[in-house]
Amino acid sequence: MRYVFYINPVAGKGEAQKGIVEAINSYFADKEENFKIHITTSENDTLTSPRIEASTGDKIRMFACGGEGTVMAVLNSIAGFDNVELGVIPCGSANDFLKFFENREGFLNIEEQIKGEAVDMDLIKAGDKYCLNGCSVGMDAVVARDMSIFKNWPLVSGSLAYNLAIVKTFIGKLGITADISVDGEKPQRRDCLFVVIANAPYYGGGYKGAPDAVPYDNKLDFTLVDKISKLKILKFLGLYKRGEHKSLDCCTLKNCESMEFSSEKPIPVNLDGEIIEATHMKFELVKNAVKFVLPKSVANKVLTKV
Repeated sequence: MRYVFYINPVAGKGEAQKGIVEAINSYFADKEENFKIHITTSENDTLTSPRIEASTGDKIRMFACGGEGTVMAVLNSIAGFDNVELGVIPCGSANDFLKFFENREGFLNIEEQIKGEAVDMDLIKAGDKYCLNGCSVGMDAVVARDMSIFKNWPLVSGSLAYNLAIVKTFIGKLGITADISVDGEKPQRRDCLFVVIANAPYYGGGYKGAPDAVPYDNKLDFTLVDKISKLKILKFLGLYKRGEHKSLDCCTLKNCESMEFSSEKPIPVNLDGEIIEATHMKFELVKNAVKFVLPKSVANKVLTKV
């Protein structure tokens, strides 16, 4: 087994990376295992270098050390390579996917990561990209786009950046009109605030939009929120953040294997934090698609449930 660490030096304002490099070097100082630290220089670097490593055919445990963008880039580089396991060492402002797991501090412990277990996780195929955590269409994607404006401000956490982006979005026109199809059913024209297709519960700096989502249950979780008045939105968002929105009349939640939307005009789409605009996209479940590394203390709990 080889160990390769891709470290994004600017993720999460660059505060955690030096300690992680020191911890990696300290752990391997008296070990014979083959390891490599790669400080990324660009998005293209994060896409090409992991693919080159994976193409050697070696058995590799590859760690994305950064935020959602770093994880997505590494994930899409190694998609389809059975010889590679994906680990995450969180350096970003949110790292929402990891909020699903108990003992999350284990993800920062190099020894626990090296001695951990790789578990098959599902993915979302969104167009030609793969997502680990979740995707959204509409107001949520606008908020995720604007979150990038605020998360680089001093003393602004991931959750605060998301809340500031909500305020900015709240001032403008809210919601989208789109034809939405779930699991190949006949499309329905819906006026809604946003639609979420999720592999795990949390996104947007801690919003529990898909409260029952489990990333290894071979299901995706679909959440649709109808348009509501601005007067009701603030109360709704409080419930939504805590995952207490399932019984609300404006919300539709279900399990599915695919979701597709079409719209007359391009609308914002959030792919694990990457924002694009599109008039059409299909989101599909890919079962057991990535071997995801769980630190030892986390794996002990998860493996009893799998």
